[in-house]
Amino acid sequence: MQQQTPYNNMNQMAPNMNHGGHELFDLHEVLACTINVLDQFMIFRQFVQDPELLDILDHQYSFTLYHYNLTAECFTTGQKPSQETQTYMIRNLSQPIYGIKPTQPKKPNQSLADVKDAGISAHMLGLIKSHASLLTMTSVEVTNPTVRRVLASQVQNFIEMAYEIFLYQNRNAYYQVPQLGTADMQKMLNTFVPAQGMPQMPPNNRATIH
Repeated sequence: MQQQTPYNNMNQMAPNMNHGGHELFDLHEVLACTINVLDQFMIFRQFVQDPELLDILDHQYSFTLYHYNLTAECFTTGQKPSQETQTYMIRNLSQPIYGIKPTQPKKPNQSLADVKDAGISAHMLGLIKSHASLLTMTSVEVTNPTVRRVLASQVQNFIEMAYEIFLYQNRNAYYQVPQLGTADMQKMLNTFVPAQGMPQMPPNNRATIH
């Protein structure tokens, strides 16, 4: 009787077992951090005063919860989730406002009565930016092709979510954007130029043809 090789065992592996060890730990971190984002948004909701910020929070909470469920499902089964990933759309897309105008100096809150939309939106932005980074780092390490696609498809969406919060903060002068002077900016813009023609690659003397 011919003994079955480990390779054949791998090919016949059940879909839900199609994960590398490192991937299992990474996905646990992703899902745990997604829960953290959701829980934090739920806590933030009671402090939000601006209806526009509340709409952003609720919209992003629903989107994040939907993709948490998709990720948990495909991670457990190793197969395509029952629903498709979605595309996040910024509802109030505006042009960034450049320049600095005077504002009150910032300092730590002395009590919960000091919690304002500026601080809440900053916490939201920090969570979403961190999660976008975590999704990116994790997706390039995932071996299961379905889980990799589900994670990778969320990266751009979380970037859009972060940009939406930035635009909200920018419109309200919570996140101001300084610029360099025109001369300095022009010098920085002209620092790099496209490569011309094809590079002359050196020969490889170590590769052998079998």
